Amino acid sequence: MTAPEARDRLLRLLARPGVARLLAALNGDGEETRIVGGAVRNALLGHPDTDVDFTTTALPQRIRALAEAAGLKAVPTGVEHGTLTLIVGGEPFEVTSLREDVETDGRHAVVRFGRDFTADALRRDFTINALSLGADGTLHDPVGGVDDLRARRVRFIGDPDRRIAEDHLRVLRFFRFHAQYGEGPLDRPGFEAAIRGRDLLGRLSRERIRAEILKLMSAPRAVEVVAEVAGAGILARLLGAVGDLGRLARATPDGTLALAGYAVLVEEDASRLAELLRLSNDESARLAAYARACARLRSLPDPVEEAEIRRLVAVHGVRAVSDALMALRSEPRPVLAPGALPAFERFATGAEPPPALPVRGADLKEVGIPPGPGMGALLARARTAWLEGGCRTGPAERERLLRHIAGNPAR
Repeated sequence: MTAPEARDRLLRLLARPGVARLLAALNGDGEETRIVGGAVRNALLGHPDTDVDFTTTALPQRIRALAEAAGLKAVPTGVEHGTLTLIVGGEPFEVTSLREDVETDGRHAVVRFGRDFTADALRRDFTINALSLGADGTLHDPVGGVDDLRARRVRFIGDPDRRIAEDHLRVLRFFRFHAQYGEGPLDRPGFEAAIRGRDLLGRLSRERIRAEILKLMSAPRAVEVVAEVAGAGILARLLGAVGDLGRLARATPDGTLALAGYAVLVEEDASRLAELLRLSNDESARLAAYARACARLRSLPDPVEEAEIRRLVAVHGVRAVSDALMALRSEPRPVLAPGALPAFERFATGAEPPPALPVRGADLKEVGIPPGPGMGALLARARTAWLEGGCRTGPAERERLLRHIAGNPAR
């Protein structure tokens, strides 16, 4: 993070058309608006562009009036907390009035609006989140965030225990930010405060816990930091299990797969996590499918041949088999035959469609089998024969299965 390069990136951020237009609309007439938080931090580090958020001296009604006067659409996405989303050239930007905390209970905060940028910065969690960038290019750093960025250090603003008491989720955010931005050991005062505050996580919604866990699991230094979090006794409380760091290392940076690799050994683990973390339907289904695919792969005799790969894809789907192969690689089992992995790669890349049963109900009707329970039984029998035969496709396989059905009519 050299000074000239960082400066150039900040200026490029200000020069983005949507950013420049929004700042021009909201600055002036006694109001000041700055870019705040992650966009400033990531520009300094040279990380990819993220959402650009703003903070302003203007109150919500004033934000709306200034925006609409400049031809911008204002959406009251969180107006009770001082936040509006301004649409500039089709791009959304969150703008929030400067605030000070009046009352906090670890989950919610009662705030009042103000005009003091420093007071607004001091209510934030970490020094690297308190940076702001003025429209004139001035970088404002009231708490030493730039020095901490250079040192790759994640440090609470002021007293870590107080920051955690204000918002209990900061226990997990401390670890997640270190896994994303930090290097070297965790900041000791912050680490000790996080351990002292670990029981407070039980007061939070499971949805908030889930979001932070998935972000932590997908961060660049997830393995090292998760080991620290687990060692502090925090993850076992949240996930109800002792994790597998080896599988986690092979599964990142996909947060859902990383969670599966770390905490799912059997399908019951997937069900438990779905409840504990309020996972989405897709996340829950992915963890369960991963568990089933892993169990099947580990149960197969060595070596796993191409035909078995086809069966696995047909039964469990490409994603589940991909997840399982990634998490299990370098483990003693499964042992793959030379053609097995290339066969799977054809499915994973789309070079070959996943195998599908080539016989349908319409095919049975063509050969005189009427609809009803008997047809369903015959299709199930055909599927069993198809799986046993290696999941081949095409007209020849269709004819083979129809002959098989004709020779084994439903009773």
